[in-house]
Amino acid sequence: MARGKKNNFMYWANFLHIYQPPTQTPEMLLKVTNESYRKIFTGLLANPTAKLTLNINGVLTEMFANNGCEDVISQIRTLLERGQLELTASAKFHPLLPKLPETQIIRQIELNNETNRKYFGRLYQPKGFFPPEMGYDERVGKIVQKLGYKWIIIDELASPIPLDPTKTYVDSSGMHYFFRERGASFKILSAQLGTAQSLIRELADRLDKNEYMLTAMDGETFGHHRLGLEQLLLEIYQSPQIPTVFISELLELFPNTITVLPRASTWALMPRDILKNTPFSRWDDPSNQIHQKQWELTNLVLELVEREGPEEQKLVDFALHSDQYWWASAKPWWSLEMIERGAYELLTAIKSFKLATDNDRGLAWSLYIDIITMGFDWQRSGKVASLSKEEDEEINTRMTEDRPFLSQEDFKQMIDTMEKQMLTAAQDREYSRAELFRKRIEQLQTEMDKAPVDRKNEIRVNQ
Repeated sequence: MARGKKNNFMYWANFLHIYQPPTQTPEMLLKVTNESYRKIFTGLLANPTAKLTLNINGVLTEMFANNGCEDVISQIRTLLERGQLELTASAKFHPLLPKLPETQIIRQIELNNETNRKYFGRLYQPKGFFPPEMGYDERVGKIVQKLGYKWIIIDELASPIPLDPTKTYVDSSGMHYFFRERGASFKILSAQLGTAQSLIRELADRLDKNEYMLTAMDGETFGHHRLGLEQLLLEIYQSPQIPTVFISELLELFPNTITVLPRASTWALMPRDILKNTPFSRWDDPSNQIHQKQWELTNLVLELVEREGPEEQKLVDFALHSDQYWWASAKPWWSLEMIERGAYELLTAIKSFKLATDNDRGLAWSLYIDIITMGFDWQRSGKVASLSKEEDEEINTRMTEDRPFLSQEDFKQMIDTMEKQMLTAAQDREYSRAELFRKRIEQLQTEMDKAPVDRKNEIRVNQ
């Protein structure tokens, strides 16, 4: 349970989402598990006061069980037994829910519950819901409420009004919404903050207030996507100045509510998407011809599967994961391999349909060829590079404009942590990983030379 609410006190509710696509190779699964998952859960087990709200999609739970990672399932189970974790519900194969019919949304949620109950038993009792990619619209909210969940976590830009960290949010039907704070989440996941103390300085004017900070990030960011960043996460958890609570506990700690009607959104939503009314642009951009072909093929599958049996439906479950559309955005993420694999899974599903006509199969094949042909054309013409550069420039601008205070002392602490991790990797004969740490240390040393000597001389960029 959360400690009794005090005056002059800020709580941190942190949410991590862990997932691997169903097409992931065993080799990459083990790499991510070793670099990220095991380190995070081991660190939480070593810190009994730490609390985390976690989503694990059922497809990843199964992958752990089938690929020699039962110890990770055991770690999660132990943290649940100790009251350090709460799990959310979600959709098993990580589809973008607003793009699916209600029957498929409910099926994916029920499959997720079935799988996680198999491995976590009575410890799996989700009160809240995480829509994959934080993909939300009003219809999804109503379905989730109908299934009995009390709250949904979505992005800050889904809120039509500025967030008040002393209140919680509810719609007119009584469904609660928690909005992740973009600024705080980004500063942690982007590796702009290398020490817990630098985060504490960023939060200086909030730590003595009766409010909460809600961050939400991909778990793989820590240690896999961002080398060594899991150490920062665990260091923050060890700080007595930032006590942690579950998201569900915020309903009790902050009972005063504000009524809202969240807008359609994802956690990749940008202000320009709101202006264009394209909330799902990373997965369904009207100007992206590959996206449009992908969804034409997907919708054909969804229409035809309604007439098929359970075995054919299983192939469709697997094929609906959101990754194929994400990697076709080229903003800045692009993978022709993932695009082709996703289209081939959908094509394979239609080929298995007993009631599909020759025309159905012919259309599916034509769409598949269109998708991969356009993908090659985009690469050859330089369109992918152009789109990626445009998006990278926007991300780099955000990194510069909102950069936190860092002194030479902060950089020295970051370098010291990196050096220890480099030596550990070398001792474990993980030489390629040790080399990555060495290169990152060189980058930090260059940045340190440009930083203020002490914190009295710190200057914020563009102040």
